[in-house]
Amino acid sequence: MPSSVGEQLRSAREAARLTHHQVGDTTKIKTDHIIALEESDFHQFSAPVYIRGHVKLLARHYKLNVPAILADLDAELARTEEFRDPPSLIPREKGVLDWVTLQLSKLNLRLLLPLIGLALIVGLLLWGYAAWRRHQSADPLSNLGAGYYKAPPEKSVVEYLPLPAAPTNVPARK
Repeated sequence: MPSSVGEQLRSAREAARLTHHQVGDTTKIKTDHIIALEESDFHQFSAPVYIRGHVKLLARHYKLNVPAILADLDAELARTEEFRDPPSLIPREKGVLDWVTLQLSKLNLRLLLPLIGLALIVGLLLWGYAAWRRHQSADPLSNLGAGYYKAPPEKSVVEYLPLPAAPTNVPARK
């Protein structure tokens, strides 16, 4: 009898005269994962729970002794450095980035994106209006040199034209 779990799965598949694709179609496991399990290449999986789940499903499909296969798999995984220890059940400390991504995942983007677009348009309009008002209140000749233009005094005093004096040669009315 084959020693490794991968060899046991391969020999059971070959005994049933099934291809990787046929097994993948019936079990809904990717053919790459079936091949990796038969070659005992566990590095394609991110966690041991996926390895155990796929092996259990394949063992049931091939009508093998599931507890014995899983015991052999646990022994094989214990020899690997990556999957030797089970994942930690103690939650790690969450940072600011975790909180921000959680809040962003709660947002309804179909409602939020048009609101952001509207706020952006209103902000641009307000900025444009303020720039136009600054332009209107600016002295248009302020860029001219001193020889061409004299700036008005800071406090403008209203100057009046002098009134003409009463003519002296006009006779007075009687």
